[in-house]
Amino acid sequence: MTVTNDPIRQLAPNGPLVTEDHERHQFRVHRSTMTSPEIHALEIERVFGRSWLYVGHESEIREPGDFVRRPVGNRQVFMIRSKKTGQVNVFHNSCTHRGAMVCRRDAGNAKVLQCFYHAWSFNTDGKLIGVPDREAYGEALDFTTLGLRSVARVQSYRGFVFASFDPHIVDLEEYLAGAREYLDLVVDSMEDPQIINGTNQYAINANWKLLAENSIDGYHAASTHDTYLKYLVALGTDLASGINGTAKSLGNGHAVLEYAAPWGRPVAKWEPLFGEHARSEIERLRADLVGRYGEERAQRMADTNRNLLIYPNLVVNDIMAVTVRTFIPVSPDRMEVTAWEMAPRDELPQLRQRRLDSFLTFLGPGGFATPDDIEALESCQEGFRSGGVEWNEISRGMSRHPLANDEEQMRAFWRRWNEQIIGAIG
Repeated sequence: MTVTNDPIRQLAPNGPLVTEDHERHQFRVHRSTMTSPEIHALEIERVFGRSWLYVGHESEIREPGDFVRRPVGNRQVFMIRSKKTGQVNVFHNSCTHRGAMVCRRDAGNAKVLQCFYHAWSFNTDGKLIGVPDREAYGEALDFTTLGLRSVARVQSYRGFVFASFDPHIVDLEEYLAGAREYLDLVVDSMEDPQIINGTNQYAINANWKLLAENSIDGYHAASTHDTYLKYLVALGTDLASGINGTAKSLGNGHAVLEYAAPWGRPVAKWEPLFGEHARSEIERLRADLVGRYGEERAQRMADTNRNLLIYPNLVVNDIMAVTVRTFIPVSPDRMEVTAWEMAPRDELPQLRQRRLDSFLTFLGPGGFATPDDIEALESCQEGFRSGGVEWNEISRGMSRHPLANDEEQMRAFWRRWNEQIIGAIG
């Protein structure tokens, strides 16, 4: 139901922010969604405050006491494995005494977390276990209520840990909907998957929703990444068949771009870039997948790429390498991006090197793709500032079954965004 008394309506005086006209095959998004401080503030509350958000992977905190800290939905949190139970806990990174951040390193292992401000100490389950000069507080204060505060909901799916600040949100598996199938493909394609140490971190001077679109946009590949495609052809990769596949809505704003891989995949698809010495290794990997999952599922794992968006801001690129990427809005025209690489834990060194080379060559900060995408998104943001054009067109493919270079996957994102911010599409 449309919320008619919402103050956000004042931001689009001529009508709604998102429109969908099936008869005219037109889907439009008002450009104020990319520039308005008021909309940005509402997104923090209504999108990031009421969705499941990716925190990290269980492999990052494999041992009891291991922790990582990071911003999630513009809030500082940290994830730590309990020394007592082995459970994964996610806490607000704020001392219950006076508010200072308790966890002050990005990663590590701890028996006790001590606030540097007044030295209050907490164990890995968040219990307050140390207060200097405790006698000064007397006997009436109940210190058992002053442990670290857990994020409202924490759940894990296949090792991917999510948190939500909404205590009433649906369970994670229901929220993930059709995205579960694609996470399963990633996890099942490798034994004991782990996040490799190290991250790519950078900022983009553009609205965060532009990267959500870009991450599942097959339409821009040939034009924006022309240099990379020419590089692959020069190395002997056959790209004559182009990018063939489908774009799908997976429910709850999640979407996927799935297509036949025109390049090699370290999972089990050889290409000349990998060298002849790697052919037998990759054939062995492929045979192993067939033995475990059958020919059809193994072929899908080995020969198809997937760009998966889990609403609102998690992207899993299962392409020439497996990349896990999040992006957080800092302001209407700036976001911070973090990307990790996922790989089998006990992968042979030469296979690991090939995977990392593939990852960095295309998706690294200095690779072929990422600088191109940053330039495109920042160019869009500059164009929005110019004014004169009120709407973005996201209509490609509305008149047919969506293909890999259509935009149905973006429309799925925007329908959910609009539902959370305003209500039903007008």
